Amino acid sequence: MSLSVNLSGRTALITGASSGLGSRFGKILAANGAQVALGARRRDRLEALANEIGGAAAAVEMDVAREADIIAGFDAAEAAFGPEKTTIDTVIANAGVDGAGMMTSISEEEVEHTLAINLKGAILTAREGAKRMMANGVTKGRIVMIASITAFEPSPGLVAYAASKAGVVQAARSMAREWARAGICVNTVSPGYIRTAINDEWFDTDLGKKQIARFPKRRLMGEEGLDGPMLFLCSDAAEFVTGTDFVLDDGQTL
Repeated sequence: MSLSVNLSGRTALITGASSGLGSRFGKILAANGAQVALGARRRDRLEALANEIGGAAAAVEMDVAREADIIAGFDAAEAAFGPEKTTIDTVIANAGVDGAGMMTSISEEEVEHTLAINLKGAILTAREGAKRMMANGVTKGRIVMIASITAFEPSPGLVAYAASKAGVVQAARSMAREWARAGICVNTVSPGYIRTAINDEWFDTDLGKKQIARFPKRRLMGEEGLDGPMLFLCSDAAEFVTGTDFVLDDGQTL
C-alpha cells in the first residue's frame, strides 16, 4: 500500500467490504485520505475491519439484493461521520458471488441469486449513489463497478457469473453516458484470477493448479495489483475517464 493518491475530502461507500477485494479497497482508500463506509451483510466482520482502519471507517450493514437495504445503507453511510450528513461522492460496487457450477446442473435459484447480487445489486448501488450525488450537487462523482475477465472469456462452470459481469460492463458504459453531464464518471475494473475466499478451495485442487499453470506467468494475481488503478479511478485525476473498462489480469487472457 505504498502508492499515494490524495483522496482527502472524499467519502466512499464500498459494497462487499467484509472480506477479499472489498476489504482491500476500504484499507487503501482510507490510507489515502478518504472516509470509507464499509457495506456488507456480515456486520461483525465489518466492525472488525472498521476498528482496524480507525476513525476514517464505518460499518454499514446492507444486502445489495434488496433495494430497500441499499437505500438504508446509503442513509447510514451519510450519517456515519458526524452530526451533519456527509455526501457520498465515491461508490465501489464490489459485492459479488461466484455462482459456480455446470450450467446443466445448477438450480434456477442459484442463477437468480448470482444475477441478483452481481448485476442487479451493482446497478442499483450505482443508481442510488448517482441519485444522491446529483441531489447534493456533487460534480466530481466517481463510481467504480467490479467486473471480471470472465465477461469476455468463455467460462465453463461460471456461466451465470460471467453473464452477470458482462452485464456490469455494459451497464456501466450506459450509465456513464447517461450521467456524463452531471460530472459522474462510471468505470469498471475487470480483474483476472486472484485468490480470495470465493475461489480459494478451487485453486488448491489439481484442476485449479492446472488452470494456473496455463496462465502466461503461471501464477495468480496479487490483490495489490488493483491498488493503483482503483485509487486513480476514485480520484479527481480521473475526470476525463468514464465508460471505460480496465482489464487488470497479469496477462491471463493473452
